[in-house]
Amino acid sequence: MKERDLEGKTTAIVAYFTIVGALIAISMNAEPKYAFARFHTRQAFGLHIVFIGFALFLSQWFNEYAFYGLYIFYFVLWIYGFLGALSNKEQSVPVLGPYFQKWFTFIQ
Repeated sequence: MKERDLEGKTTAIVAYFTIVGALIAISMNAEPKYAFARFHTRQAFGLHIVFIGFALFLSQWFNEYAFYGLYIFYFVLWIYGFLGALSNKEQSVPVLGPYFQKWFTFIQ
Protein backbone atom coordinates (compact mmCIF):
# COMPACT_ATOMS: atom_id res chain seq x y z
CA MET A 1 0.00 0.00 0.00
CA LYS A 2 1.32 3.45 -0.87
CA GLU A 3 2.11 5.87 1.92
CA ARG A 4 -0.47 8.35 0.58
CA ASP A 5 -3.15 5.66 0.77
CA LEU A 6 -2.14 4.81 4.31
CA GLU A 7 -2.53 8.42 5.44
CA GLY A 8 -5.97 8.68 3.88
CA LYS A 9 -6.93 5.40 5.54
CA THR A 10 -5.86 6.63 8.97
CA THR A 11 -7.99 9.75 8.58
CA ALA A 12 -10.94 7.65 7.40
CA ILE A 13 -10.69 5.36 10.43
CA VAL A 14 -10.43 8.28 12.88
CA ALA A 15 -13.65 9.74 11.45
CA TYR A 16 -15.71 6.81 12.75
CA PHE A 17 -14.76 7.38 16.40
CA THR A 18 -17.53 9.70 17.67
CA ILE A 19 -18.46 13.10 16.33
CA VAL A 20 -15.22 14.46 17.77
CA GLY A 21 -13.28 11.96 15.67
CA ALA A 22 -15.15 13.12 12.59
CA LEU A 23 -14.24 16.74 13.35
CA ILE A 24 -10.60 15.74 13.88
CA ALA A 25 -10.67 13.85 10.57
CA ILE A 26 -11.98 16.95 8.80
CA SER A 27 -8.98 18.93 10.07
CA MET A 28 -6.57 16.03 9.33
CA ASN A 29 -7.74 16.01 5.71
CA ALA A 30 -7.40 19.78 5.27
CA GLU A 31 -3.97 19.49 3.68
CA PRO A 32 -3.16 17.25 1.88
CA LYS A 33 -6.60 16.18 0.71
CA TYR A 34 -7.39 12.52 0.14
CA ALA A 35 -10.55 11.44 -1.69
CA PHE A 36 -10.77 8.22 0.34
CA ALA A 37 -10.59 10.12 3.63
CA ARG A 38 -13.13 12.68 2.41
CA PHE A 39 -15.58 9.94 1.43
CA HIS A 40 -15.41 8.18 4.79
CA THR A 41 -15.39 11.41 6.79
CA ARG A 42 -18.67 12.38 5.13
CA GLN A 43 -20.13 8.94 5.85
CA ALA A 44 -19.05 8.96 9.50
CA PHE A 45 -20.07 12.59 10.09
CA GLY A 46 -23.51 11.85 8.63
CA LEU A 47 -23.96 8.76 10.80
CA HIS A 48 -23.04 10.68 13.95
CA ILE A 49 -25.32 13.62 13.10
CA VAL A 50 -28.28 11.35 12.31
CA PHE A 51 -27.72 9.44 15.55
CA ILE A 52 -27.53 12.62 17.65
CA GLY A 53 -30.57 14.12 15.91
CA PHE A 54 -32.75 11.06 16.45
CA ALA A 55 -31.50 10.66 20.02
CA LEU A 56 -32.54 14.25 20.78
CA PHE A 57 -35.91 13.63 19.18
CA LEU A 58 -36.44 10.40 21.11
CA SER A 59 -35.41 12.05 24.37
CA GLN A 60 -38.55 14.17 24.09
CA TRP A 61 -40.74 11.24 23.12
CA PHE A 62 -39.26 8.63 25.39
CA ASN A 63 -39.78 5.05 24.37
CA GLU A 64 -37.22 2.54 25.55
CA TYR A 65 -37.68 0.27 22.53
CA ALA A 66 -37.21 3.16 20.12
CA PHE A 67 -33.82 3.81 21.70
CA TYR A 68 -32.90 0.15 21.24
CA GLY A 69 -33.86 0.41 17.59
CA LEU A 70 -31.83 3.59 17.16
CA TYR A 71 -28.74 2.04 18.72
CA ILE A 72 -29.03 -1.11 16.60
CA PHE A 73 -29.55 0.97 13.43
CA TYR A 74 -26.56 3.18 14.27
CA PHE A 75 -24.29 0.31 15.29
CA VAL A 76 -25.01 -1.78 12.17
CA LEU A 77 -24.37 1.17 9.83
CA TRP A 78 -21.30 2.20 11.84
CA ILE A 79 -19.80 -1.30 11.56
CA TYR A 80 -20.56 -1.35 7.81
CA GLY A 81 -18.79 1.97 7.24
CA PHE A 82 -15.90 1.23 9.58
CA LEU A 83 -15.19 -2.13 7.94
CA GLY A 84 -15.26 -0.38 4.57
CA ALA A 85 -12.61 2.06 5.77
CA LEU A 86 -10.49 -0.78 7.16
CA SER A 87 -10.67 -2.73 3.91
CA ASN A 88 -9.94 0.31 1.67
CA LYS A 89 -13.38 0.33 0.05
CA GLU A 90 -15.50 3.36 -0.75
CA GLN A 91 -18.81 1.69 0.02
CA SER A 92 -21.66 3.94 1.09
CA VAL A 93 -23.64 2.98 4.14
CA PRO A 94 -27.03 1.57 3.07
CA VAL A 95 -29.91 3.98 2.46
CA LEU A 96 -28.29 7.16 3.82
CA GLY A 97 -24.77 7.02 2.37
CA PRO A 98 -25.45 8.68 -1.00
CA TYR A 99 -27.30 11.50 0.78
CA PHE A 100 -24.34 12.08 3.11
CA GLN A 101 -22.11 12.56 0.07
CA LYS A 102 -24.52 15.20 -1.30
CA TRP A 103 -25.36 16.97 1.95
CA PHE A 104 -21.88 17.31 3.39
CA THR A 105 -20.03 18.75 0.43
CA PHE A 106 -18.44 21.29 2.79
CA ILE A 107 -16.20 18.44 3.95
CA GLN A 108 -13.27 18.66 1.59
